Amino acid sequence: MELSSKTEESFRIVSVNDTRIDAAVAIEFKDAMRTQTEDGPSVVILDLSKVQFIDSSGLGAIVASMKNLGQDRKLALAGLTPTVDKVFRLTRMDSVFSLFDTLDGAVEGLRS
Repeated sequence: MELSSKTEESFRIVSVNDTRIDAAVAIEFKDAMRTQTEDGPSVVILDLSKVQFIDSSGLGAIVASMKNLGQDRKLALAGLTPTVDKVFRLTRMDSVFSLFDTLDGAVEGLRS
């Protein structure tokens, strides 16, 4: 599981550089997210634009990453492909996370 991150303005942007977040990589994803977000800004944007598939383990790993941030920090999701977006909406996780069509949209939406 390959993640990259950068700090831009008051956001930490973490990009998933793989096409799947599933049971095979869920633990590795959680560990990588913890490393990428252990310090830094209070708002983390997870860029999922390269992710084409997510299963329940992957969804659980993203929820665990949000909880790991603590109550004072926020995790927003950006760039969801139609398949991934459908998973978040069917499981009603769209009421838990702020979802944005694009990374630029997330930066703009969270800036205000």
